[in-house]
Amino acid sequence: QVQLVESGGGLVQTGGSLRLSCVASGNTFSNYAMGWFRQAPGKEREFVAVISRSGTTTYHTNSVKGRFTISRDNVKNTVYLQLSSLKPEDTAVYYCAAKNSHYLYSWYTSQYEYDYWGQGTQVTVSS
Repeated sequence: QVQLVESGGGLVQTGGSLRLSCVASGNTFSNYAMGWFRQAPGKEREFVAVISRSGTTTYHTNSVKGRFTISRDNVKNTVYLQLSSLKPEDTAVYYCAAKNSHYLYSWYTSQYEYDYWGQGTQVTVSS
């Protein structure tokens, strides 16, 4: 079992920045690829970014490339999502998720591949 707790969300103006954190507890953090997803009101949950177990491989969805950056600290059992140049369309609840993986460098973009989820943190971008 892995427990995930997100933090760092809030209200920010267009063009602003936030850093989301997700702290994991339970099993060995480095056994898991970690992803961030988001869900806006009335929309389905969508993939945002993923980082491999080792932290050396990352992938960001096109709409956030160059603005968001995923990273992890396997000593602190934490995954981060740096959000910059925020737009109103980034408004959503952001979730982190953990995928138990045998592979150090693999990453996963489907929410159905993930084993554990946090409760989410709200990000609101005002225009």
